[in-house]
Amino acid sequence: MQVFSTFEHSSYLELAITSLEQVGVKKEKILAVPLINRVEERRLFDTLHRADGISLFDKGAAIGTGFSVIGASVGFALEWGPIYWGLIGAASGFIIGFVIDYILFKVVHKRKREVKGKKSEVVLVIECPNELVEKVEELLWEHLALGVAKVDG
Repeated sequence: MQVFSTFEHSSYLELAITSLEQVGVKKEKILAVPLINRVEERRLFDTLHRADGISLFDKGAAIGTGFSVIGASVGFALEWGPIYWGLIGAASGFIIGFVIDYILFKVVHKRKREVKGKKSEVVLVIECPNELVEKVEELLWEHLALGVAKVDG
């Protein structure tokens, strides 16, 4: 019987492996595989199937709206009229808001993301006889396993 479990990379994993060896599972029958952290940088634009919750559009839309109102108001006194100046204000406000969001995302939040990086998990695979399965599963839960699964070998 094979038992699979996942752990955070911590001392609880080492304690679980030691406890398994004390129960009677041989060292050769235990496999611990650490998962590698994602190193790919986040994408700037979301797609229909993948979104990360970061929007570069919000500030641009808000600032563009404000600038279009100001441009249209001032446009009554200018030569091209309120419609052109409103469109110019909307475009320039959107670009300014987009650049602000882009700089915040690339410079400020990038540093925070590196500091707060999540630790990778470890997958633990134990091959044991059927009479030890319940004890092994109990030991894994006691040592704070994130998840446990049994597969009949």
